Amino acid sequence: MMNDAYKLSATEALALLNAGKLTSVALVKSCLAQITATDEAIGAWAYLDPDAALAQASECDRIRKAGLATGPLHGIPVGLKDIIDTADMPTACGTAIFADRQTSQDARLVELLRDAGAVIMGKTVTTELAFVHPNETRNPHNPEHSPGGSSSGSAAAVAAHHVPLAIGTQTNGSVIRPASFCGTFGFKPTRGVISRTGLLQTSKSLDQVGCFGRTLLDVALLTDAIAGYDGRDITSFARPRPAMAQGAAQTAPVPPALVWFDLPFNDRLSEAAREGMDTVLDILGPRITRMEPADSLSNLVAVQARIHEYEICKQQAEVFETRWDDISDTLKAVITRARQITLAEYKDALAVKTSAEAFFHDFFTEYDAIVAPAAAGEAPRFDAGGTGDPIFCTLWTLAGLPCVTLPLLVGETGLPIGVQVIGPREKDDRLLRTAHWLQTHLAEAAA
Repeated sequence: MMNDAYKLSATEALALLNAGKLTSVALVKSCLAQITATDEAIGAWAYLDPDAALAQASECDRIRKAGLATGPLHGIPVGLKDIIDTADMPTACGTAIFADRQTSQDARLVELLRDAGAVIMGKTVTTELAFVHPNETRNPHNPEHSPGGSSSGSAAAVAAHHVPLAIGTQTNGSVIRPASFCGTFGFKPTRGVISRTGLLQTSKSLDQVGCFGRTLLDVALLTDAIAGYDGRDITSFARPRPAMAQGAAQTAPVPPALVWFDLPFNDRLSEAAREGMDTVLDILGPRITRMEPADSLSNLVAVQARIHEYEICKQQAEVFETRWDDISDTLKAVITRARQITLAEYKDALAVKTSAEAFFHDFFTEYDAIVAPAAAGEAPRFDAGGTGDPIFCTLWTLAGLPCVTLPLLVGETGLPIGVQVIGPREKDDRLLRTAHWLQTHLAEAAA
């Protein structure tokens, strides 16, 4: 079992560690062996220091053996998207521009991971500046396909059993979409639950942190460990966070009230994704209400793009001005377009974003969750370029809503497709409870 420890979920590994049936060193060695065996074809890791990981694991084992206090992730390996600062590892942000970048401080979420006893395994590959241009990571289910982006390596590392947990970020669809493509659980909590201090900023208004794991409880445990107020982050709120793991483990007292939106861009779904979602809707039957929302809801896609593009131009202005020749043609085209956005247009978009937040606040007084596709279909071929269509994540990200994807469907060539569930702000625990109910209900219907 020790040799196969890499196959364990975080929840399973924690139970064995706490029972004295597994050591953190054995777990990390098993994960490192799996990385050695498979990462040449996948390319999930931007930076990996096996000796440092084993030293952390050994210290975790020493602490446990000495009977000292242990944290909620004590001895569990975690991967970090390569835009998250660490004092003991480089943070290159997916570009050669920052190849030698080394910070003196950990990001706030890394401090919390260390406090929780996690083993920081290394940095996972991201797209160039966590935006549109893909790097070399491949989908573990089929290397001819993309893992999605921009949290490419984090999703791939969990799917390939390199680590049971990994952290990514989402400004549009960069946690939910790669989780869908790679067949993992992905969770993006309410905007402001997790601090962004010490992370590459592409959009101060939209950037959010999310988690990858092999079970619903895994992503909930990781989120609980890194959630908390941080006055340095303008989106962070100074009040208690929902208890994620408690919500994920609960049984819903009554069937939740669910909604499906017939949005104009639903025609982008692949045939397999459409058939899969139709099956889900048929199983849910009267428990889900089908709605045709106002056109203004789908217009939010353009609003998200305007905010994102305007803000990345401002927040990475020095990079774009001084290292223009080192930027991909893909990103150059976006930045050239974005530079035409006026301040008035940007402010208008922010006002619409505020209106969208108010709309969903009122909407969720009658419904528990929205059910939606996590992606347009299975992962696109790598040689097609890009990282897949994020449109099925855009509205919820703009509004800062908590979202989770469940790996429930299969595409035309056998690759995974996720089902997304979206809930009300700051009721992430209820969303996870609803997702647990949905997962159980669909499994029972399929039995």
